Amino acid sequence: MTTAPRTPDAAHAPDTAHAPDAAHTALPAATPVGYPRIGPDRELKKAEEAYWSGRIDRAEFAQRIRALRDATRSRLAELGLTGPAAIPETFSLYDQVLDAALAVGIVPDRFADVLGADGTIDLDGYFALARGTAEQPPLEMTKWFDTNYHYLVPEIGPDTDLHIASTQVIDLFRESLEAGAGAGAGAGAGAAARPVLVGPLTLLLLAKAQDGAPADFDPLDRLDDVVSVYAELLARLHEAGATWVQLDEPALAADQRVDPQGLAALLERAEGRLASAEDRPQILVTTPYGGIGDLLPAVLATGVEAVHLDLTRGEIPSAAQLAGIGRTRIVAGLVEGRSVWRTELPTAAARLALLRERVAEAAGDPSGVVVSTSVSLQHVPHTLERETHLPAELRATLAFADEKIAEIVALAGSSITPGSVDGPRSVPRDFAGVRRSEVRERAAGLTAADLERSAFEVRGAAQQSRLGLPVLPTTTIGSFPQVASVRRARADHRAGRIDATAYEQAMREEIRRVVALQEELGLDVLVHGEPERNDMVQYFAEHLDGFATTAHGWVQSYGSRCTRPSILFGDVSRPVPITVGWSAYAQSLTDKPVKGMLTGPVTILAWSFVRDDQSLGETADQVALALRDEIADLETAGIGIVQVDEPALRELLPLRASDQDDYLRWSVDSFRLATSGAADATQIHTHLCYSEFNEVVDAIDALGADVTSIEAARSRGEILEALDPERFSRGIGPGVWDIHSPRVPAAEEIRSQLAAALDRVGEGRLWANPDCGLKTRGYEETTESLRHLVEAARAVREQAAREGSGLPVG
Repeated sequence: MTTAPRTPDAAHAPDTAHAPDAAHTALPAATPVGYPRIGPDRELKKAEEAYWSGRIDRAEFAQRIRALRDATRSRLAELGLTGPAAIPETFSLYDQVLDAALAVGIVPDRFADVLGADGTIDLDGYFALARGTAEQPPLEMTKWFDTNYHYLVPEIGPDTDLHIASTQVIDLFRESLEAGAGAGAGAGAGAAARPVLVGPLTLLLLAKAQDGAPADFDPLDRLDDVVSVYAELLARLHEAGATWVQLDEPALAADQRVDPQGLAALLERAEGRLASAEDRPQILVTTPYGGIGDLLPAVLATGVEAVHLDLTRGEIPSAAQLAGIGRTRIVAGLVEGRSVWRTELPTAAARLALLRERVAEAAGDPSGVVVSTSVSLQHVPHTLERETHLPAELRATLAFADEKIAEIVALAGSSITPGSVDGPRSVPRDFAGVRRSEVRERAAGLTAADLERSAFEVRGAAQQSRLGLPVLPTTTIGSFPQVASVRRARADHRAGRIDATAYEQAMREEIRRVVALQEELGLDVLVHGEPERNDMVQYFAEHLDGFATTAHGWVQSYGSRCTRPSILFGDVSRPVPITVGWSAYAQSLTDKPVKGMLTGPVTILAWSFVRDDQSLGETADQVALALRDEIADLETAGIGIVQVDEPALRELLPLRASDQDDYLRWSVDSFRLATSGAADATQIHTHLCYSEFNEVVDAIDALGADVTSIEAARSRGEILEALDPERFSRGIGPGVWDIHSPRVPAAEEIRSQLAAALDRVGEGRLWANPDCGLKTRGYEETTESLRHLVEAARAVREQAAREGSGLPVG
């Protein structure tokens, strides 16, 4: 992490050897708005975790990260991004929102000690905000629009000292010039990257008031101050020789707390003010993740030189919407950056031609259209080249990041014959397994009765009689630490170095250890620890028909956390039971109830690349029926509690309110379809994490789960405000330990959270649990934290008993 003093000095003098004239540098004909930053082999993750653990020092960490960035620029140049500013510099050590916040000095008071005497932040300070310290929990983390990427929520107050606290955006641009100069003239032109920042309006719309701010304070109150710092950043980029800068404003594609007229005024105060400055690069404003419709004239009116539109979710703008275009370039997001399906290029070419016609009608110059991706390619894997194991017929329909760049380069050329603007958006899939009559006939026969269970009062009585749980039961969310021996056994089995018997023995040994540990700690409801699972979605994808999995298809979820989303290409069914054997074995080891652990239908869809040839609701029902069968088999095996995790329920919520009712209907129905076949005495749990669940609390209630565990520690219990007992009357487990941070919470800290939760939700409903699964944690911190959790729960029971609440002690 690099730092900068608050005022310019000699280190910020213009780089005249590489500084082209910004006023005369056009955007290239094709450019993406972002690219994966983790590296094809997760080089970012490996370097960060080595640094955090102390295995490498800061110098080696910097060397590794520089090598990753240089390799990325070289690869993009090889793919044809060789013009000035063709490559978007979207690298981040952890999160692009955190980067933008630190660029303008948005650091909450509770982290004031991470700033140096000159107001700048170093590498360890940067990671302190992201991961927390022994004294302070990290910044809250939540979903980035309707994606599976998580961003860190900035915390700002009316007195936050705004200034340039990090010069990363400038340093990365200078680095790209240096890399280009060392690679030769041709490569150098391609390596002169385009600096990228989250735009000021989106930054503040995503921010929250820091603790202690006045009740009527809105982060947007600081917009003018934030824009002033952005103006200084742009001036420094101009000094460094940047010809273009990209400001990402995805908030324009979502409904906000500000109406469209208010957003138009805010745009003028933000991008309009930046565009009016003289010493700056040309500005590209991006609007990914959806259409912006009638806001386009307001963006054009700001005077920025280019505006990006997501044309995979939004429509081609009308001539009327383009009336104020002037000399502004339109960057057309015609290639979907969130899916892995190959673009149907004749359809995209026809849409590009239509857009050029409308731009020509409005501005008289159709050449001002640049071809791009709908969103940053950070949401897809690096390249399809290494996925040689995939079936050829499926592979022929796929495109990862590198292949999508090839698509925009091809579209920008003139060799593709346009088809129809109403043609398919992706290459059709018609091979075996895509459509299966038996799956479709079963789904077609469903009735409303398949979504209903008995009344909660009836179920609750049957469950208490069967389970005999204490008030304020303690449990975990499901997974336990995946130690090296477990990962090695899975890898050895996959590679054929050990047989199925040896693999099962290794997994059973770990399950035995996990169950024994939970009994020793005194937890009330146990789990088997999920040692057999590589990922909560991929594991199920590997056992369900209709899915394919990748070998190297890593995508960043947050920080160093990466997943390999599966590819859901066809009709879904369950050939054989998936989890029953492991759960039944764990239950045989203890008299305490063991939860069966399943991933819900919405989350399986959200964390996969899903077919686009039918509605999501249809696909969700197919997955739900497979899970319904799994629950029935778990019950037959004697499992009395089944948890069906839906952490992505909020994630897929459409960004426009007008589209949300239909989504909430089918997503809730799919969960109910999966779970409503369970007997009254079977307790159904669900788990949700890291999203703004206050917005969908009615949908959470409509799921009908007997117990809902939910992230609350990192957001400091904000969700509890929405859980009015009259609206949400069943069991609730607000997380009291943020497992995404390495810190171990003290027993008193957890006790305080549980006591506050008990006051809010009332007796008989509260559970004690962590925020999420423990897969990424180590056993030492896990054991200590769970011991504190159990100790805290017992203390709350004892305190309540002393105060005469009627809660039993023990």
